[in-house]
Amino acid sequence: MRLDKFLCEMNIGTRSQVKALLKQGLVSVNGQTAVKPDLQINTTVDQVTYRGEVLFYEEFVYYMLNKPAGVVSATEDNHDRTVIDLLREELVTNLVNDIFPVGRLDKDTEGLLLLTNDGDLAHRLLSPRKHVEKTYYVQIEKELSPEDLQALEAGVDIGEDQYTLPARVSVLSEREIRLTITEGKFHQVKRMLRAVDNQVLYLKRLSMGTLVLDETLEKGQFRRLHAAELQKLKEGIGRC
Repeated sequence: MRLDKFLCEMNIGTRSQVKALLKQGLVSVNGQTAVKPDLQINTTVDQVTYRGEVLFYEEFVYYMLNKPAGVVSATEDNHDRTVIDLLREELVTNLVNDIFPVGRLDKDTEGLLLLTNDGDLAHRLLSPRKHVEKTYYVQIEKELSPEDLQALEAGVDIGEDQYTLPARVSVLSEREIRLTITEGKFHQVKRMLRAVDNQVLYLKRLSMGTLVLDETLEKGQFRRLHAAELQKLKEGIGRC
């Protein structure tokens, strides 16, 4: 990669600003002052410093967030706080750009949300062809009958052209269930429960594919994915 492109991607400045900084001798590569914008560097081997601080290059980053209620799954919003706002200080400190939530959780829904700048991974996770499983903890208005359970597991009419795909339901108590679906339709869990004359009172996503919410994360907290988590997630969805 060209040195000036690397510095731009690290948010050091625009292409013209970076050239000026290089002329001032503020950048070094492997301990040697670098002044040529077109200098080729290996981002995994060469050490680049700016004003004496080492710059670490990562093409993609991956964060697990325990989304709280009241926050919208968007990169920006004119009225509500967004999930990006929760990570703002982390992103600025680590010069992370173009990060976005993979899919959406409703404003009042809590739990697992993956944020990344890896568009390919996001596409594979959200692709209808992949049928990636998503599991939710759901508190409901009233107990489900055996017929309700059978309907949810077989597929219900939520007003789309087709019934929902088969789901898995585990009854935890009279008014608590764990629901696993393989689609991501708008308000799907709430619409599925309404289809069997019930209501969702509380909704929390527990997992997406092989990625499971770290329950040590408090609401609003986040962390980077561990290497093993990321590898398992990628292996679980394969390639397009």
